[in-house]
Amino acid sequence: MPCGYDCGRGYRPEQLTRWLDVISRAIGDTAIATILDLGCGTGRYSGALAARFGAWVIGVEPSQKMLAEAIRKTAVGVSLIRGNAESLPLADESVDLVFISMVFHHFKDRAAAAQECRRVLRPGGRLCLRAGTLEQIENYAYVPFFPESRSLLEQHLVSRATIEETFAAAGLRLDRHGLVPSEAGANWSDYAERLAHRADSILIRLRDSDFARGFEAVRKRAEKAPFGAVVEPVDFFVFRAV
Repeated sequence: MPCGYDCGRGYRPEQLTRWLDVISRAIGDTAIATILDLGCGTGRYSGALAARFGAWVIGVEPSQKMLAEAIRKTAVGVSLIRGNAESLPLADESVDLVFISMVFHHFKDRAAAAQECRRVLRPGGRLCLRAGTLEQIENYAYVPFFPESRSLLEQHLVSRATIEETFAAAGLRLDRHGLVPSEAGANWSDYAERLAHRADSILIRLRDSDFARGFEAVRKRAEKAPFGAVVEPVDFFVFRAV
């Protein structure tokens, strides 16, 4: 449910600011008037992107439930549309920046989605992508507690090279890639509270008994380690339309 997603995956203001800073540095002095927030979900980035860049943000999301929650909290400078990455409801060369956060692995046809991103980007436009990758599975905080999640992650995530090759084939050149530390929880207790919502496409696939066993292990970890943020690496790619 959208409300559970926000509780389980939402950002603290300072965390959102850190990611906006990362995006700002990646864009540099490029003029940004229109942004596509592709797979915008409940809109956690949409309003923030509009405010940071003084741009018009178009959020595209296939889930009606997610979109309804995003509409409920629509910010100034944001329009929201139901649509799919493989067939974007936007004109050719109509946006300056495409932003994609943790949804690349959900695209049904990744090559078609990349081609659509290139189609709607103006020449020289940027695409910023936050993604989970195969290379980082062992570094995700919940994997040791939910061993069944490892095979599911291997089935659903793709490699760093696959992401780069997919966008390159669509005419998007890789400008930079890096691992960005991202806070998964302010501390282990906060992380456990977030996990309780199962607002993760992998955790929701676990059997209830497997989730309950793993969650109890996380809760015990929280009792022993009450301080310190839970941090995970997130792959961050910047591509340029050529």
